[in-house]
Amino acid sequence: MRTTFRRLSILLVLLAVGAACAEETTEQREARLRWWREARFGLFIHWGVYSVPAGFYQDTPVPGIGEWIMNRGHIPVASYRDFAKQFNPIKYDPEAWVKLAKAAGMKYLVITAKHHDGFALFDSAASDWNVVKASPYGRDLLKPLAAACAKEGIRLGFYYSQAQDWNNPGGAAAGGQWDPAQKGSMDDYLAKVAVPQVRELLTNYGPLSILWWDTPVDMTPARAKPLADLMALQPGIITNNRLGGGYHGDSETPEQFIPATGYPGRDWETCMTMNDTWGFKRDDHNWKPVGTLIRNLVDIASKGGNYLLNVGPNSLGEIPPESVERLQAVGRWMAVNGEAIYATSASPFKRLPWGRATRVGGDDNARLYLHVFDWPADGKLLVPGLRSDITKAWLLNDNAQTGLAVTVGDAGPVIALPATAPDAISSTVVVQTKGKLVIEPTLLRQAADGSLTLAPGDAVIHGTGLQVESTHGGANLGFWTDPADWVEWSFEAVKPGRLTASAEVASEGAASLEVTLGAQKQVVKVPNTGGYAKFVKIDLGAFELAAAGKATLAVRPVKDSWSPVNLRAVKLVP
Repeated sequence: MRTTFRRLSILLVLLAVGAACAEETTEQREARLRWWREARFGLFIHWGVYSVPAGFYQDTPVPGIGEWIMNRGHIPVASYRDFAKQFNPIKYDPEAWVKLAKAAGMKYLVITAKHHDGFALFDSAASDWNVVKASPYGRDLLKPLAAACAKEGIRLGFYYSQAQDWNNPGGAAAGGQWDPAQKGSMDDYLAKVAVPQVRELLTNYGPLSILWWDTPVDMTPARAKPLADLMALQPGIITNNRLGGGYHGDSETPEQFIPATGYPGRDWETCMTMNDTWGFKRDDHNWKPVGTLIRNLVDIASKGGNYLLNVGPNSLGEIPPESVERLQAVGRWMAVNGEAIYATSASPFKRLPWGRATRVGGDDNARLYLHVFDWPADGKLLVPGLRSDITKAWLLNDNAQTGLAVTVGDAGPVIALPATAPDAISSTVVVQTKGKLVIEPTLLRQAADGSLTLAPGDAVIHGTGLQVESTHGGANLGFWTDPADWVEWSFEAVKPGRLTASAEVASEGAASLEVTLGAQKQVVKVPNTGGYAKFVKIDLGAFELAAAGKATLAVRPVKDSWSPVNLRAVKLVP
């Protein structure tokens, strides 16, 4: 009977794998991703043995993020394993964690089932380096979390570091080795540890919504395929782009930054910390303000992405109070404004001077949510370029939906707002349009003091290589390898006069740029900054705006003196 059951199980797995290999239709993919696209907001949890040293080894702080302490401190395997003997999260309350996420307005969570230190938060037959066998706690941490998620209606996801494991022999090949105990075959590690553990995660914890891979170094197609095939065990699962081996997954994963223009044509999710580290580090007190977290969420939703916001519990199983306070505050904002985040699509506006926008509906009878960061002092909110008829506008926090007066001007409709913003961080104005959504392009415009920032995402790019990239700590114009490529910005000059221009640049070689504003031209040198991520500020020269009206600033390489340059926003100051 046992043999028959085993054969039947194997047959069912093979049939599932075969079904997964069948090409997914567009309709099937849309249905599979629908909940995730509507969710917009999730909780990331980085937790493991690294929360015991909490950033310190032998009473000395180890530079870098907390969960990388073993690697950054080159801690021997035996010494690091001793930390597991102190990992006893007696205050772990998975129901409280899930309820906190739910109260914050989050719809899903992803927890590090196994991070790069190889320590599994679950009972595993593939490696004794897990919470049940190696710690005094002695219990699976994921099963009660899965039960709590099911009870509260929160989708569950597991993070798994497939290609970097500093404890199981062979797993450290991709992450560097500093201890003979790490030596071994990566292929053996994958076959004997990673693949069996992922199978355990996909079969022992009920319905799983997300498998979040990480660091795909050395993952060839042959190495990635056995892991990818396992996804058939949970046919509706969503995966990211970090498995490697040519598997692109369902989503892009920008880390610690918000892409300037999103990822047109691709689903994406920004993962971000509340302070500077993912895993708990006791001396990291650089907490982001609540306003930054809320505006990040709005900004990401306005570009069609999801926000995966991290907490790093300590070794007792407590989420830091600073994280709790921030999640509660975000939850209070979401309780009022969640309608403008969930199930919305990206803003139809290229830019808005006072904030961001999201929308629901297609191009007919669209509802726009205007997220106002900078409340107009005169009570007049211009919606630049909107040409559609507006049937009604109201404040989202107004349950009575009292209509706001709307007048139509040359630059777009103007909505009359009360003197005080409902929310100092971000207030939401709802606009219901009628008929086809029509938005005319608008020019950038000088501020009242004459200053202007020309952002990479607002540039008109000429050429095939140059593009906006959202790496190196923010948006910049990169991949500028062809000196025939160039870039320009058009803007409306409202305050003529003398302006000085500057920009941040990064380069691995000296180069020259030609900067023009109308008929005026300056040639400036770009120094070797020491790397494409090392930006320095340079002056681009002084220019004269002779009159109000349309003006264009262009930046071109000097062809006989060119080395690739990354260019951040150009700033004009009177």
